[in-house]
Amino acid sequence: MLKAAIILLLLATLVSLFSGLFFLVRDEGKTSRVVNALTVRVTLTALTVALIAWGFYSGQLVSHVTW
Repeated sequence: MLKAAIILLLLATLVSLFSGLFFLVRDEGKTSRVVNALTVRVTLTALTVALIAWGFYSGQLVSHVTW
């Protein structure tokens, strides 16, 4: 369940990234939609990092790296 939530948040971050690019090209910086897309993207990224940290803390995510 946690992995699915992380994947969904990453996909939502990508959608926000491309919507910000679309608004930047279309509006030419005249509206605040680019700033809103950036705010959404930063929030989604913070949630993703928090979920990953929670997953490692709770033991639901495990790293198999030997170093």
